[in-house]
Amino acid sequence: MKHSAQGAAGTGTGAAAGAVRIPVQPGAADVDRGRDGRARGAGEPDGAARGEHTHGEPPAPRPRGLVRRSSVRGQILDALRSALVTGELRPGEVYSAPVLGERFGVSATPVREAMQQLALEGAVEVVPNRGFRVVERGDRELAELAEVRALIEAPVWLRLGRTVPAERWAELRPLAEATVRAASSGCPATYAEADRAFHRAVLALAGNEQLVRIAGDVHRRTQWPPAGSPSVRGRADLVADAHQHTALLDALIAGDPDTVRALVGEHFTGTA
Repeated sequence: MKHSAQGAAGTGTGAAAGAVRIPVQPGAADVDRGRDGRARGAGEPDGAARGEHTHGEPPAPRPRGLVRRSSVRGQILDALRSALVTGELRPGEVYSAPVLGERFGVSATPVREAMQQLALEGAVEVVPNRGFRVVERGDRELAELAEVRALIEAPVWLRLGRTVPAERWAELRPLAEATVRAASSGCPATYAEADRAFHRAVLALAGNEQLVRIAGDVHRRTQWPPAGSPSVRGRADLVADAHQHTALLDALIAGDPDTVRALVGEHFTGTA
């Protein structure tokens, strides 16, 4: 996996034609509406009262599928994370919670809460009285993140290759094959999720929860597109990346340390 500045950039063309909106949650149709006619929760001031601009900003992304989770905030957070990977939330652009809420069919409150979580993760930054700006990342920053990730993960993979029995590695086969299927779909957000799930399962074998958390955070950041990138990683690139997972498992199950070392080097740094 060549974690270079190329990253999993977005298309910038909006969601697929078959995208399904996150459904309005129970009671959402009964919420109050502000002076601008937008839905808002009980006790929530309207956009004008908060000073948020709701016009003249780029179109909000549509979620790529129906997310079946009990938390509205969780659904919105997942949809926004996918939109970051695909580039539907464009680096440098400012998005307001009311406009995003309208697009998702919910009030501004869960959108604002999800955006605040993304701000903590470093994906967006708060713009007072306007909303949230998607952070612009240059090639150098993404390359540095990829290097940090390699420094964290690669030694762990090599150590686990010497200590974890073959049957434990075999248990990860379904996750590796899931990354191949996700890559074949050509959707960078679908692949990004499957890729993180596989790497998370591998690192979990080390028994270090802090390692899993920190490595996962860096991994997610490497998947955000750089500023000004007009295209996503191609399907062929994603498939090649995913097949490295199955090749690594084959070598780990076979107990072939030389092949494991070469594949880990290629997967994280692009060098054998």
